[in-house]
Amino acid sequence: MISKIKILVADDHPLLLSGLAEALRNFNYDVVSTCENGAKALDQIIDLTPTIAILDVEMPYLSGIEVVRKCKEKELNTKFILLTSHKEKSLILETKELGISGYILKEEPFSEIQRCIQAVHSGHTYYSKTFDAIYNTKVAPELERIKFLTPSERTIVRLIAKGNTSKSIAEMLGLSVRTIDNHRANIINKLELPSQTDALTTWAKEHFSMLDAI
Repeated sequence: MISKIKILVADDHPLLLSGLAEALRNFNYDVVSTCENGAKALDQIIDLTPTIAILDVEMPYLSGIEVVRKCKEKELNTKFILLTSHKEKSLILETKELGISGYILKEEPFSEIQRCIQAVHSGHTYYSKTFDAIYNTKVAPELERIKFLTPSERTIVRLIAKGNTSKSIAEMLGLSVRTIDNHRANIINKLELPSQTDALTTWAKEHFSMLDAI
């Protein structure tokens, strides 16, 4: 029954927090706690063990992602839904990797949140259509390309992302500049990037978090 679903809501925007909590109570969900920051949310999840925690991503003290990570380290049974305005590829990838059950955008209607809660409570995942579209069209294809990079090439991409030149990378790895430049050319080819000088640097900075995802 809906009344048995215990929910914690955490968001640092007071109006959104109170409005969402009220809407959930109107649908007979048991809202056991509302929290204005991530630290309080973590403490309350540990103490109250809600069925589902609905978390904003950006909160004081601990982000929603950090709260989820710490709860999973403690092997808590609470399931998590992110309610956010963020659509960054890195966040979407991290959501998948952490096994977060739901991801809903704040711009979507309450009916989407309710559908998400019911799906998550039934043991399913429920992601915003925007989430799925970004993952399928922007994240998954890049992950497939990264698979073709060798461990050495991934190391070089990480160093490029941190602003290192071919010369500095060569010195760090004990290789010649020519060898590093050859690696760069191979990486550009595998990632299907344009040949402009800064294309690989731009890609490396944007997709840094994906390099360890394979």
